[in-house]
Amino acid sequence: MSAVTVDHLTKRYGDLAAVDDVSFEVPDGQTLAVLGPNGAGKTTTLEMLEGFVAPTAGTVRVLGADPHRGDRAWRARIGLVLQSTSLDAELTVADTLKLFAGLYPASLQLSEVLELVDLADDARTRVGVLSGGQRRRVDLAIGIVGRPDVLFLDEPTTGLDPEARRRTWAGVENLTSAGTTVVLTTHYIDEADHLADRVIVLAGGRIVADTTPGELRRRGGPSTIRYRLPDHTTPADLPAGIARHLEAKGRSLVIRSNDVAASLRELTSWADRQHLDLAGLEVGPPSLEDAYLTTIGEPLTSEVHSHA
Repeated sequence: MSAVTVDHLTKRYGDLAAVDDVSFEVPDGQTLAVLGPNGAGKTTTLEMLEGFVAPTAGTVRVLGADPHRGDRAWRARIGLVLQSTSLDAELTVADTLKLFAGLYPASLQLSEVLELVDLADDARTRVGVLSGGQRRRVDLAIGIVGRPDVLFLDEPTTGLDPEARRRTWAGVENLTSAGTTVVLTTHYIDEADHLADRVIVLAGGRIVADTTPGELRRRGGPSTIRYRLPDHTTPADLPAGIARHLEAKGRSLVIRSNDVAASLRELTSWADRQHLDLAGLEVGPPSLEDAYLTTIGEPLTSEVHSHA
């Protein structure tokens, strides 16, 4: 069964098609990441799934209902984590969650929610003195306190430091392990790679890819050779054909190649002249970020090294 069904969904603002004839389904229990550059239609799509915006054409069904006409019982089965929220700074974390839990007929136990989002030690802390990462985990707690069947996350970790992002990811994973369907938008490709079973890439309001992170990576462009220069080697030691692949402000070579064997011959020939053993050399498929940029038509940061 599909928790979310989208059929030829379109949203126009005058002559602008923010979402243009989009169709997809999200099975029960799946985590779907919606990716795309600014203006691609990610947030508009999510707002139609959440019922805040009515489509111009096409249909949406979430848990079998039209979100724009969803009643209170339907709303009780949906969790939302919006890009920004406004909470009472004087309430404690526990009091805030109790307030929202009272809106649902079968909410989770307060202790369970606090454990899921790693806020048990902050239950008695006022919201106004929390860090940005802690505030975002309160937002996540509010989204899940009603025991939702479907959870929508709109840029859930924007602005958080790496540790706070990881803690937020753990909270989402704790929820999805119990079978909740999750639809999230994110600008962080590593976030989609970490959390999502599947990714949809939007560009210009249309779907340009609908696949798994692994499959997107496999079909997303040339293979990548990575090598970090040893400390005793300077960029000046590199021949021109290799030096152009040195990452800015770093000591790492990143060679994106359509002919891996030829690129490796060039690299190993140089290493032999320098008496280097190439310890740590990595060869693999493109990163998910490389594949994403290729999919939306953006140039990669390092040029492709190709041999005829």
